[in-house]
Amino acid sequence: MKKLCTLFLLLILSPQLPSIASVQNGDAVIEKHLAALGGREALGKLTSRKSTGTVTLTTPGGPVSGTVEILLKTPNKSHLQMTLDLSAMGAGKMTIEQAFDGTAGYSINSMQGQTEIPAKQIDNLRNNVFPTPLLAYKDRGTRIEVLPNEKISDKDAIALLVTPKAGSPARMFLDAETYLLIRLVTTITAPQLGDIEQTTDLSDYRPVNGVKVPFRVVTANAVQTASIALDTVEHNVAIDDAVFVKK
Repeated sequence: MKKLCTLFLLLILSPQLPSIASVQNGDAVIEKHLAALGGREALGKLTSRKSTGTVTLTTPGGPVSGTVEILLKTPNKSHLQMTLDLSAMGAGKMTIEQAFDGTAGYSINSMQGQTEIPAKQIDNLRNNVFPTPLLAYKDRGTRIEVLPNEKISDKDAIALLVTPKAGSPARMFLDAETYLLIRLVTTITAPQLGDIEQTTDLSDYRPVNGVKVPFRVVTANAVQTASIALDTVEHNVAIDDAVFVKK
């Protein structure tokens, strides 16, 4: 359970890497993607986001469900807390918390204590610029390669290889009609498990304060699947910086 929950946290807080195409048409793709999200002006007004919902995590003993809260704050601060109901496994509730203050991060399991976050994942958390790395991607030395388009479920998708200056590269897939991100494929490093490729599917986009947010996020790999269904998303809420610092 400790390995699975640690892996889950790494999946959820993996970076939203920039979705851009080649030099000759990259700017156009960027602007269409930003426009699809709500536009530069609306995105530029965001300073924080608080999301709450439910989460279901697969385990060898069966599915485990609970509640989740995700806090994001500019430039790249993040905090995730989930409470899982383990009564089906003969246990009570377990709280798992992971936070990143822009420089350092921590992960704590209420039943098993602190878990180390691998250095590569720290780089990924650092890259997770809110509300989107697209607004200033050139400043971070990101390299981009356009891949052949692919089908994601029944959708035509623009495929991109995004390599940040530090951290894990990713393949991103934008819906060719809406220019919204529908899939992210990257490699995460989990304690005791090593490097694992994982896929994140995003859907059910809804406008919140003029910016579209995916209300359903499903991450999957060879070890587990984690599904989040958001109930509420709030922007520009007051978040004390202390919540991102190790207690």
